[in-house]
Amino acid sequence: MSDKNISGNLFDLKILKRLLVFCGPYMKVFYILIILTLSLSVLQPIRPYITQIIIDDYVSANDLIGLKKMIVLLFSLLILNAVVMYFHTYLSGWLGQNIIKDIRIKLFSHIQNFRLKFFDKTPIGRIVTRNVSDIETIADIFGQGIASIIGDVLQLFGIVFLMFYINWKLTLISLATLPFLFLTTYIFKEKVKVSFNDVRNAVANLNSFVQEHIVGMNIVQIFGNEDKEYKKFKDINNTHLHSNLKAVLYYSVYFPVMELFTSIGLGLLIWFGSNQLFAGEVTLGVLIAFIMYLQLFFRPIRAIADRFNTLQMGVVSSKRIFDLLDRTEDIKSNERIQDININGEVEFKNIWFAYNDDEYVLKNISFKIKKGESVGFVGSTGSGKTSIINLINRFYDFQKGSILVDNKKIEDYNILSLRDNLGLVSQDVFLFSDTILNNITLYNDNISEKEVWSAIKKVGAEKFIDKLPNKLLFDVKERGVSLSVGQRQLISCIRIMLYDPKIILLDEATSSVDSESEAMIQRAVSEILKNRTSIVVAHRLSTIKEVDKIIVIESGEIKEIGRHEELLKLKGYYKKLYEMQYRNIMS
Repeated sequence: MSDKNISGNLFDLKILKRLLVFCGPYMKVFYILIILTLSLSVLQPIRPYITQIIIDDYVSANDLIGLKKMIVLLFSLLILNAVVMYFHTYLSGWLGQNIIKDIRIKLFSHIQNFRLKFFDKTPIGRIVTRNVSDIETIADIFGQGIASIIGDVLQLFGIVFLMFYINWKLTLISLATLPFLFLTTYIFKEKVKVSFNDVRNAVANLNSFVQEHIVGMNIVQIFGNEDKEYKKFKDINNTHLHSNLKAVLYYSVYFPVMELFTSIGLGLLIWFGSNQLFAGEVTLGVLIAFIMYLQLFFRPIRAIADRFNTLQMGVVSSKRIFDLLDRTEDIKSNERIQDININGEVEFKNIWFAYNDDEYVLKNISFKIKKGESVGFVGSTGSGKTSIINLINRFYDFQKGSILVDNKKIEDYNILSLRDNLGLVSQDVFLFSDTILNNITLYNDNISEKEVWSAIKKVGAEKFIDKLPNKLLFDVKERGVSLSVGQRQLISCIRIMLYDPKIILLDEATSSVDSESEAMIQRAVSEILKNRTSIVVAHRLSTIKEVDKIIVIESGEIKEIGRHEELLKLKGYYKKLYEMQYRNIMS
């Protein structure tokens, strides 16, 4: 998800067409917005023309009755213009906010189905930037981009038409600085486009760094890396600062230059128009109208460059969003079969799996687990044990071989229905910043509190819950930091008991807890394993002595299979692991 080469063309029709698709549910508002835009392009240029008529036809003629009528007309047009401008501003903002709401929902839903491999390689802060900052920029396409630019361009055409209609000589003199103004605007637009793109990249890098280091703050502090990370942050923040200062510099130069050209144009108009007025070639009303037209003309010219850059950044952000929406990182799922009943038989046939290209972490793995059977996987760190858990959950897809559940290929199952039949207790349990109740039910309104307490009692966790303030309504804080590792494991066990899956997956569930917590978790685990197929990845060999079968994995290959006593008699890998742990305990 690199942003370095993303620039985007201003009128990228493919991007704009895709954005307009999201207008579908709001087409009535879209059409009303077009009508309001056209109305503003007529209402604003007509006021100087009416002012000219008032001065030349009524003020000069001392026609007070007609003057009153024209003033009422002019005042009415001002009120109408204000009302139209209000609805134009509100509806363009309303449309933009509703569209980004829909895009954000679609993007989040899309990202939820991505393989974990995508999240392994993509900084979370960058994904957050896509889902928040970039999408927010898209709203400006509708609020300050397309509608405003079209309105400004139509208004300019209307002003120029009326100016030529009234007096072509004054028009040419008034617009003598226009070529220089357009050149300045073009240069400004190109410079700011580059600087804004740098700003967006700097924001993404800043978000990634801050998110990563806040989550990993304990590592930073443990190893005393505060100064090093502070210097890194200063460098990234300075890059962000300089990117923004470039844009500030361009703006600080552009607007004074524009003001200079506007003043020169106005000066030429007054000089030439006064000579024509004294010569009797133009009226006072025409001269005043032209002064008003010139102010109306240069106002959108000054704003249009900024609007072009707003549109430019919206297109760039849209391209980033659509690139992410077009990614096919999701795991294929059979949507035809929604509800399935799994018995619990699992079989791996010649599985080869790599996280990166051909760096295989599982090599030709084959084994079979019968319904209701408990199997333990052991091996040194990095041997591939957790990868087996990941493949059964379909967090990743394997490269070769096949995985069967109840003699049916795992990819033929609906992925959500498959996972409904799987229960995972991992070493690092993630809890949301919410109550224990919501972390157990996962916001399922169909689960009653009575059912939750029943599951709590079955796993023997009622004493732990009762001691907490507010019990089930206790707020565990972000990532469950207000609970111990063992307590988080117990909540995970309660959740599994509640959802009653057919296959239980335990990934070193007790490797990071104290002896007292381990005893509680072991009791809970024993309860949830009853009458279920279970796969236990174990760090402590003492936790899998009683399983039906132990599979020893080293360097991604199966080395031994058997029960605890059988493997000890083989005097191979398992016995070495067992003796090593026994010596560590004794020492």
